[in-house]
Amino acid sequence: MSDKNKAEEVNEPILDEQSINDTGKEQEDVANEEEAQSVEEQLQNELAKEKDKFLRLFAEFENYKKRTSRERMDLFKTAGQEVIVALLPVLDDFERALKELSKSEDKEMFKGVELINGKFRDILKSKGMEEVGVKQGDVFDAEIHDAITQIPAPEKKLKGKIIDVVERGYKLGDRIIRHPKVVVGN
Repeated sequence: MSDKNKAEEVNEPILDEQSINDTGKEQEDVANEEEAQSVEEQLQNELAKEKDKFLRLFAEFENYKKRTSRERMDLFKTAGQEVIVALLPVLDDFERALKELSKSEDKEMFKGVELINGKFRDILKSKGMEEVGVKQGDVFDAEIHDAITQIPAPEKKLKGKIIDVVERGYKLGDRIIRHPKVVVGN
């Protein structure tokens, strides 16, 4: 073998080792890139989860704020409900007093009680109280009316309808605070 051939033989194994090292480095680099991508993907997945968690928490908080605001408004609307409900028997007594005073000959007393009754009703109306409109011949609705008794209907067309209103009903805002007490035809 010539010196040149010996050098090639010596160089060949070195080249082979270098090529092996290069291939190993390439595989290592590919593995590092894949690992880096998987770490990056993991971080992106975690970030997406945290964003989703944050959005849900934010939406839940917004719903809480809306709900408490709505509840607060309802509370303000019906803040005086207990007082108004306690005053309803007084309103009924005024009606009975007016009915009896209308039979009397003392018109001045009737006018005075009528004025007081009017003022009292206006004050309650300004606080949001309204009368539940019920009259004879209306269809009975168990959601709105409170049936005291059923009597045979005087006419066929009054069957299942209101015959008489015993006690008026009132509502405060949209909520009924006292259901009208009625007699229903059977």
